[in-house]
Amino acid sequence: MAQEPRPLVAGNWKMNGLTASRSELEAIIAGAATLPDTVDLMVCPPATLIASFAEAAAGSRIVIGAQDCHAAVSGAFTGDLSAEMLKDVGAVAVIVGHSERRALHGETDAMVREKAMAARRAGLTAILCVGETRDERDAGATIARIERQLDGSLPDRLDGLVIAYEPVWAIGSGLTPTPKDVGDVHGMIRNYLISKDKAAGSGTRILYGGSVKPQNAKELMSVPHVNGALVGGASLKADDFLAIAAAYA
Repeated sequence: MAQEPRPLVAGNWKMNGLTASRSELEAIIAGAATLPDTVDLMVCPPATLIASFAEAAAGSRIVIGAQDCHAAVSGAFTGDLSAEMLKDVGAVAVIVGHSERRALHGETDAMVREKAMAARRAGLTAILCVGETRDERDAGATIARIERQLDGSLPDRLDGLVIAYEPVWAIGSGLTPTPKDVGDVHGMIRNYLISKDKAAGSGTRILYGGSVKPQNAKELMSVPHVNGALVGGASLKADDFLAIAAAYA
């Protein structure tokens, strides 16, 4: 059996955090230094904090990511940020296609694909999100839904890509799929990626996201083809984020 990719635990802070939140990052940095070197760690703060967080994290085990980007390099796109801009202030990765962007901003699979391509263009890792709604799961349409999202959202090459499976109904709800449900979806994603590119698909990290907490992290992270977590609310507290990362200790 092929070796699983090195795990990644990434914190998505969403629209949370002010300048004073640097102290929470500093607590994460200090705590991460005590963890075994068996997992990569990332924090994705709001864009206003990327530069200062990247400065604070320099030389530590924590790298800094962003939460979204525009597909273009530059232009008349008021309020948007290009992948190049994010790279310029210290980001090493960017989340694209998060369900909140898809639902609240009308992002289509084609738009997400363009953003993933933009991330590679700028030298960033794209963390590409897929996931089903409660209605789709209840209808038995989970696998079909995620296949459609992958068909439309994947860039033309898999290198420099991370996939995050986030069942929409689990995000912030306190609910999580069973380990078997998670394993079924992650196994399907792995097979899909391998069908596109055997070598790259075998090495692509597939994260689970959706109400990941210290209490369920070890069980979820032990599921085959779960190569880490995209953590929402729990990543805002250093102790919780580090406890999730410690599932790989």
